[in-house]
Amino acid sequence: MLYGEKNKEKLRSMAFGYGSKEKGSVIPKYRLNEESIDAEAAKALIENQLLDEGNSRLNMATFCQTYMEKQAVELMSETLDKNAIDKSEYPQTAELENRCVNILAHLWNAPKKSDYLGTSTVGSSEACMLAGMAMKFRWRNQAREKGMDVLTHRPNLVISAAYQICWEKFCVYWDVDLRVIPVTRKSLTLDLDHVMDYVDEYTIGIVGIQGTTYSGEYDDIKGLNALVDKYNKAHSDRPELVIHIDGACGGMFTPFTEPDLEWDFRLPNVVSISTSGHKYGLTYPGVGWVVWRDRKYLPEELIFEVSYLGGHMPTMAINFSRSASQIVGQYYNFLRFGRQGYSHIHLKTQEISSVIGDRIEHTGLFELYNHGSRMPIVCYKLKEKAKYKDGTPVVWNLYDLSDRLRMHGWQVPTYPLPDGAEEVTVQRIVCRADLTFNLAEAFVTDFRECLEDLKHAHVLCNEEKRGSYGFTHGGHSLGLVKKMVEEADAGKLFQPTESTKQLVKKAIEGASAIQDEFQELILTEKQHDLK
Repeated sequence: MLYGEKNKEKLRSMAFGYGSKEKGSVIPKYRLNEESIDAEAAKALIENQLLDEGNSRLNMATFCQTYMEKQAVELMSETLDKNAIDKSEYPQTAELENRCVNILAHLWNAPKKSDYLGTSTVGSSEACMLAGMAMKFRWRNQAREKGMDVLTHRPNLVISAAYQICWEKFCVYWDVDLRVIPVTRKSLTLDLDHVMDYVDEYTIGIVGIQGTTYSGEYDDIKGLNALVDKYNKAHSDRPELVIHIDGACGGMFTPFTEPDLEWDFRLPNVVSISTSGHKYGLTYPGVGWVVWRDRKYLPEELIFEVSYLGGHMPTMAINFSRSASQIVGQYYNFLRFGRQGYSHIHLKTQEISSVIGDRIEHTGLFELYNHGSRMPIVCYKLKEKAKYKDGTPVVWNLYDLSDRLRMHGWQVPTYPLPDGAEEVTVQRIVCRADLTFNLAEAFVTDFRECLEDLKHAHVLCNEEKRGSYGFTHGGHSLGLVKKMVEEADAGKLFQPTESTKQLVKKAIEGASAIQDEFQELILTEKQHDLK
């Protein structure tokens, strides 16, 4: 998030509670207070601020891990002060990172004789950035060798519309065209029938998604590999077309639940894989990983040498100083659980998600996109003209259901599907390792109760909302503006004035700089309508 003057709350100071030594003092929120305060008082102020917040264990929107064992937390707390980038000062921490990279390379079936390389990152978004940079630089080097114009033609990256927003950021930051293949209402994965239509000599690579954040489905990576293989044989005069696997969700799940599924380095055109350690790697937020199948896929100009144990060690990162605690937490999990432990945890999570999917489907009100039997994600939409089993018609929508579930403490996101199926609104439930059978049963009980409450509720306004309810990993830089534009154009928000129509026109043309101006104008005109 970006914050500024406009984000300040109306009440711009804090006061201490009953019994505090600092009672009577007023602390400003948005500027530094002049004097120091007691440590316990500072802690109490922040704790009070955080009281009105969701329970992370009941957050069914996030993939991020919300539980770790006490021993892991202690280890991570003891290593918060260690700088992961300082390899010479903390060589044993660097060795733990080295072990993690090698464990992942083995888990992803890197060829035995290959010179693979990998690194830790701050989440899989940075990992995707590094993989994207490697693809772009390698493509550019090969394009120059083949005499192509790399100055006036922008390179491009091909991906399905179910991508995570970090790929849009990568393309904006590094001046790459994002070629998005629409999904369909029947399939939310990469369309192999049309993917090669988006490829040309300026394509730096294709991204395959091992577990989309929208529905948890897998792209057909093996089928994609065959298409890329055929393309490279037919176009030897062009830069080599390669595949990167965005395994943020499935990269540390699939190897333990479907070890025979070929999606990784067993496929020769898969040159890099990224993942989130803080998703199904079972570590608290703040760690990701990227591995290249061979050093030749990571251009030398992107590699920097650092001093390490009297020698030199290759490194690559966008971030610099950061705590080593998440790396330590990741290695603890690898050491603690092993292959059997991870398999047991993930299969149990998969079983729980299937139970939830069964219960939701049994209501007869929903059509499921993902039953939870593969990735532990349950994704569903409301059936058209849905009716309860007694014939009562459904007069509410999924946003109403999200609101009702929130009353019970559960955070369940509702959002439209990506381009190609954007008219479909779904809900998604992410099941994590800390979701026990008892907690799942409590959720199902509350879910049924919410359905019954909505059945008898007097819904004053059940018009379908636009946009997303709850956090999702998808999105677009101008998504909010475009949705507001659509609603304004349809007259749902207000009757647009001439000045607003001009802003709408500018927004459609992609003027992202006017987003805040547009929001303020809408608020002003809504207030004017109320008056």
